[in-house]
Amino acid sequence: MDLTAAVDVIRAPLGDILPRLSAALFDAIPHRAVAELSGNCPHSPFKTHGHPSGDPGAAITTTELAALSPAARAEGSWQGRARIGGADVLVLALYSDATARGALLVLVRTEEPPVPAAALATARVLWDLVTAHRDRMATEAAPGVLAQSRAAAAARATAIAELVDAHGAALSALLGVLRRRDLDDPTARARAVDLAVTALAELRARTDRDQALVEEPAGDAFARLADSLRPELRGLTVRLDLGPPGTEEGADRPLPADVANTARAVVRAVVHAMLDEQGPGQDGAPHPVRRVHIGWKVGEGELRATVRDDGPGVLRRTALDARRVGERLAALGGRLDVDAVPEWGTTVTATVPLGPPRMAGEDPLYALGARELEVLEQLARGRRNRQIAQELHISESTVKFHVANILEKLGVTSRGEAAALAHAWGATGS
Repeated sequence: MDLTAAVDVIRAPLGDILPRLSAALFDAIPHRAVAELSGNCPHSPFKTHGHPSGDPGAAITTTELAALSPAARAEGSWQGRARIGGADVLVLALYSDATARGALLVLVRTEEPPVPAAALATARVLWDLVTAHRDRMATEAAPGVLAQSRAAAAARATAIAELVDAHGAALSALLGVLRRRDLDDPTARARAVDLAVTALAELRARTDRDQALVEEPAGDAFARLADSLRPELRGLTVRLDLGPPGTEEGADRPLPADVANTARAVVRAVVHAMLDEQGPGQDGAPHPVRRVHIGWKVGEGELRATVRDDGPGVLRRTALDARRVGERLAALGGRLDVDAVPEWGTTVTATVPLGPPRMAGEDPLYALGARELEVLEQLARGRRNRQIAQELHISESTVKFHVANILEKLGVTSRGEAAALAHAWGATGS
């Protein structure tokens, strides 16, 4: 494995990186499948790939990978036998701390002897390169990557929600039957209840793990932005005023990773543009930027980032377009407002939707998942949350969650408005 192989991996499209990485490692470390669990790929943190000569790796689960993470993180790598894909197999786990969230790569090996030290060191370096490369792409928030990320994340979130509902309903029904007092064999019933409770807990744990990989609290995302700006402003006579989101501004509200990355990239670009576009005031005298204020607020369905300076007020949108600010926002359905007042300064406001953007001219219900459409149909029939929960065999809290998402995605504020759209676009089955 040489630098040419590393370049080939790094230059690959996002969807081809894992297969090319597998091919680059195969000669030195023969394996039949490879899987990764990383926090720097918001649209797909868990991926698998099977080598043509072996298993496809489709049976590998996030739970199995997560179990290997502590041992690999401690030393940077771990090799031995582990439960992967439902079988006891020989694996090599590599952990990269090249980014704050870390990344785990697991190879299902085909040979018993331990991986030689030289091959292990090379594999770790290559995995660090891949991890850092992906993190840079996410941080830069390139418009093409953002569009792909948002589309994949939306489809993935819908699939996860539907799986949770399906398995949750089945297990809840099982618990209801097993808890009936008219059943005999108490011991068997008790064990079955324990199994069902354990399955429900694992289902929730998997969902929590997935969300932790693709989301971060707004307060933490803002703190990362501040940390990245301070070194860039060091040595300049510019005061950085920070208005991080507090409790009322949604500090604890989880942001999709692509939204957080976009907001950070946009704010940094705006700050740089403000500093570069300094000029004289109307009287011709120097009017430098001495203070830049940055604030974030998470509202209903959107993140609003505001950057305000006390400069000459000459910043124009074209300067931001040159830094791809508008292009980045457009990829997520966001918008940009620039208010420049001569002698007073400039205020730039970037608004980023937390959910997928709506495509103009299409069915307004297109953004809803299958379960959300079922809930909307029941809602349009005038049924309340408890009735909907009973009809669809889900909990009332799950119904409330879906109703909130439905209102946000449809851009309406009441159940009545959502019902009207459902009738207008034929979501009631009549």
